[in-house]
Amino acid sequence: MSPNTIRIIDKWMGQPICFVLTCIRYCTPKRRAKEAKSVLFLKLIEQGATVLAYSAIQRAVSMVGKENVYFCVFSDNRPILDILDVVPRKNIFPIRNHSIFLFLWDMLGMFFKVRTLGIGSTVDMEFFSRATAIMAYLSGAKMRVGLHRFNSEQPYRGDLLTHKVQYNPFLHTSKAYLALVKSLEADPSDLPLLKEIINDQEIQVPSFVPKDIEVKAVDGLLTKKFHSNVPDRIILLNPNASDMLPLRKWPTERFLELGNRLLQQEGIGIVITGAPSEEDSCKQIANEFGSDRVVSVAGETTLRELFVLYGKSDILVTNDSGPGHFATLANVKTLVLFGPETPQLFGPLGDRSVVIWKGLACSPCVNAFNHRFSPCKDNVCMQKIEVNEVAEKVLDLLEK
Repeated sequence: MSPNTIRIIDKWMGQPICFVLTCIRYCTPKRRAKEAKSVLFLKLIEQGATVLAYSAIQRAVSMVGKENVYFCVFSDNRPILDILDVVPRKNIFPIRNHSIFLFLWDMLGMFFKVRTLGIGSTVDMEFFSRATAIMAYLSGAKMRVGLHRFNSEQPYRGDLLTHKVQYNPFLHTSKAYLALVKSLEADPSDLPLLKEIINDQEIQVPSFVPKDIEVKAVDGLLTKKFHSNVPDRIILLNPNASDMLPLRKWPTERFLELGNRLLQQEGIGIVITGAPSEEDSCKQIANEFGSDRVVSVAGETTLRELFVLYGKSDILVTNDSGPGHFATLANVKTLVLFGPETPQLFGPLGDRSVVIWKGLACSPCVNAFNHRFSPCKDNVCMQKIEVNEVAEKVLDLLEK
């Protein structure tokens, strides 16, 4: 299903279902657990955001133990969970979203497993998604944490939560996720949750340790691609944001101009990266350079091998997308280009990431209030980012 299809279903089917379930909840005796003994995270989309949720998941592990932490995610977004290794693989419930029938079938299977296991609490990490609010209620969990709109004019999704958290548009997403988990230990009547300070020190940056076989595989790939003449310095360009938010794309022609500027420096090679679905377009971009110092590896690595490549590179330049967050695990210097979203909420973790964001008066136009679907048809916020500015920043990072 396309992102737009998911949005339409969530709106037109989600609202009446949330209303009906809310009525049922009001007519049903309330039974609340005193403490969380097992936790199910509901985070269906965006692998990059899962990296930001690392501290929140770790907090749940410290509360109930790793074996009692579960995660429900779209099957395409599962790989990052396996790499983070904070949730046992057997505790991950993948949901296929390629069709409504597969989605419903996997959902029914997930509900059966959750109820059989007796999972006592859920943490809804999708901001104002009606689908996950419904999933939390139907899971049978006695403790259900998530965002509630209270008196704000925000998307309606009924009254299905036991622990209602106030959405704070000024709080970094990693802290917002941690606030959700901490709310499991708070008094649910002390509205709005969470009345605590979340310090920067509480946010952890995950790390990636490659296997020897993965390092050899990436070395072999680079040797093959560069015909045994691997450059001394490698700069990664990730020109394509996900189809979910095409507004985040910096114009492809500017990535080409940036690459040509960088190739003027001695000893620099450029590797184009991208998702398997972007393999053809990335190869075309690499071919347009007409240089044997530019290659594409899109679709030719596993996600773990891509992380190894990050670790072997000097700098990654990317749109605001998953790779900007993935790179924090590999500890590579990263330059992330922001536009319709703000780095104040979704900036990468760690101190090796640099962002460029013009901060137009209309930005961020993609947010929790509009289900991240902006009315914008002309991403001036990305077009305002000039090649000279990016090139100078990359060269400055190289010198440092």
